[in-house]
Amino acid sequence: MSTIINTPQRTDDSSSSLGLLIGIIFAIAIISLFFFYAVPAIRNNTIPASQQPSQSSTLDVNVKLPASSEGKTTQTSQPQ
Repeated sequence: MSTIINTPQRTDDSSSSLGLLIGIIFAIAIISLFFFYAVPAIRNNTIPASQQPSQSSTLDVNVKLPASSEGKTTQTSQPQ
């Protein structure tokens, strides 16, 4: 009859959990950034009153192109 000897695996108790600690710190940093920047931006999803155009003002959206070096100018049709 043969004898089978199972030796236990070597346990390395000297290993540190530094990877787990760095992962937890990184997760806390990402969650903190989310709460400091994303949540206020989501709550205040409106245009400030100083930047809203009033009903009586007209906006000039025509873009003026500089003249070309040959002196030719192009005209675009303006929608009315």
